[in-house]
Amino acid sequence: MKKIWDISPPIDASSPVFPGDTSFQLNWTAEAPLHYDPCGVAIGQVDLQTFIGPCRVIHAMGAGPLITMQDLKHKIQHLPERVLVRTYAKFPEQAFDSQLKGFAPETLTALADLGVKLVGIDSASIDPADSKTLDSHQIIRQRNMRVLENLQLDHIEEGDYELIALPLKLMSADASPVRAILREL
Repeated sequence: MKKIWDISPPIDASSPVFPGDTSFQLNWTAEAPLHYDPCGVAIGQVDLQTFIGPCRVIHAMGAGPLITMQDLKHKIQHLPERVLVRTYAKFPEQAFDSQLKGFAPETLTALADLGVKLVGIDSASIDPADSKTLDSHQIIRQRNMRVLENLQLDHIEEGDYELIALPLKLMSADASPVRAILREL
């Protein structure tokens, strides 16, 4: 992997702004500043290598509420370190899907055991919308994996691509918007 130099300035409440502009603010709606790991590292401090490189898109539109290894088995041979899973035939752009598909925690454990360092999904969360314990997020934390949610995969065929999805250098948040692209290998 080629070396990456991060030349982005950190973004937090102390970031300088043009005189008269509003300083950066981050307002939390959850109790813990880092929503599934109160002691976790801010997104602006994570290694960017995980967000760039070969990935595989796997379709799992027929999966149940939790994606299992059975749903992915047709495409798991020789997995790259990044896996993106498509669960929607058509991404819900107009309303939140309270019945979104997430990952079964054991699926994330199995993917980590296969060397996967980043998982992505086209739903709003890797956990069910009504989860209070965020079991899949806990596996991500325990296995030091990264996650991309809300990917727009409607027109993406199954197969291998190069992923580039860099988070902003937010120094007091655990997540960030990204401009995610797939590039032909």
